[in-house]
Amino acid sequence: MKSELIVDVQPQEIAIALTEDDRLQEVAREKRDQDNFSVGNIYYGRVKKVMPALNAVFVDVGYEKEAFLHYLDLGSQFRTLQSYVTKAVSDKRRVPLIQKIQRQPEVGKEGQIADILKVGDPILVQVSKEPINTKGPRLTAEISIAGRNIVLIPFADGVMVSQKIKREAERQRLKQLLLSIKPVGFGIIVRTVAEDKRAAELDNELRLLMERWQETVKTLQQREPVSLVNEEMGRTLGIIRDVLNPDFTSIQINDRDMYDEVRHYLELIAPESAKIVKFYQGDQPIFDHFDITRQMKTGLGRTVGFKHGGYLIIDKTEALFSIDVNSGSKKIYEDQEENAFQFNMLAADELVHQLRLRDIGGIIIVDFIDMDTKEHQQQLYDYVRKLMERDRAKHNVLPLSKFGLMQITRQRVRPAVEVQVEETCPTCLGKGKIQPSILFTDQVEEQCAQEYAQHGKGLRLHLHPYVYSYVTRGWYSLKNQWRRKYGVKVVEDQSLGMLETRFIAEK
Repeated sequence: MKSELIVDVQPQEIAIALTEDDRLQEVAREKRDQDNFSVGNIYYGRVKKVMPALNAVFVDVGYEKEAFLHYLDLGSQFRTLQSYVTKAVSDKRRVPLIQKIQRQPEVGKEGQIADILKVGDPILVQVSKEPINTKGPRLTAEISIAGRNIVLIPFADGVMVSQKIKREAERQRLKQLLLSIKPVGFGIIVRTVAEDKRAAELDNELRLLMERWQETVKTLQQREPVSLVNEEMGRTLGIIRDVLNPDFTSIQINDRDMYDEVRHYLELIAPESAKIVKFYQGDQPIFDHFDITRQMKTGLGRTVGFKHGGYLIIDKTEALFSIDVNSGSKKIYEDQEENAFQFNMLAADELVHQLRLRDIGGIIIVDFIDMDTKEHQQQLYDYVRKLMERDRAKHNVLPLSKFGLMQITRQRVRPAVEVQVEETCPTCLGKGKIQPSILFTDQVEEQCAQEYAQHGKGLRLHLHPYVYSYVTRGWYSLKNQWRRKYGVKVVEDQSLGMLETRFIAEK
């Protein structure tokens, strides 16, 4: 499987598309402004409200809505962290050593946040969820500095190895290695990609993360609440850090500064991969050239089709996402039960693809086509779980209920991707909406294939003059392709609407 990352840098935003075998898998957008509250940013904030009923506080970190910090997100070493922050800001001449900070009593899992924090207290926090809908950012006081192979956790202890590393010998090797080189007073999480990595590579990354922690504290000493003290790398570098693997064949970027930044970053974390970064200089927009625009238009609407005429209808509410599975008018099998099962299995593939593509999080309710047999229900459940194993987001899949509904919960750390795929109607000029015009020729070709299957050759396809001029462009035009494949003769017809078609059998 080959993977590619396509980066489209525009004045207002950066859009990143991840493809696997040329199929769009993930889309992310990052606004290029100062109000970008990314997951991983560390802030020196101030407590604005204490909410005993919620056992939480609201913290001012500079966002228009105050950020939310729950008692359970303080972390067991919160008192020690506060003591360290107080010492750091009181003596700005040097960065205090964590090893020399006296450990304070741990924060238990049961307690009241009002006994620990009060209004006006300065506090060091990290964004764990971006602002979503009307809510401000979600915070944690368990600070961490993420790298490609490891995550550094100040004030923690020990080494935790990713459960996705299955070989026990490798788990023990990584644990003993990191225990031998980690500084006192710091904990480490070993990520899945660290499997089989050499000691020198992990040691070098640990040094870089320690430098980032030192820089964070130095910045903290120079700032007053409320301020940003450590900015998580941009979404582009973050995605590269999290998903880069040997399957990557290229990273295409249309901006010279971003190209240089990504190449420099890869030279630090994976020197052997720096050569796959390419600077795109084509005349065509980069997303159009790599077929990203068309795939976004087809894959991000309310209705999404899949094989054999089936389709999903995806609706968003304040509380959850609902996804309805439909088989359309076509049958794969005559037996109703087997037909429902096969369409559900096809729908499962597209369902999991959509969750990842749109980065849908929270509660997802899927209404599959009703099936009577328990065996089919279990097979569908097992298949969805297997497909979800590739998803990097934390998730949980529940078996089908007696109503044929499947409930999925998926980690939500940022708003779901939304792309406006409908376009203003060119006929009524704004009173209505149409499906994306980029898909129109695909739909016409499907009609040609259906008419050819039913009637054979000898058909005339009538099109509006504007559309006719488009499909006849060039020697290898769509008009010539359709004539060779389906025996369809294309003619222009001024009586038709802009996106109207008419097939007539030639005598």
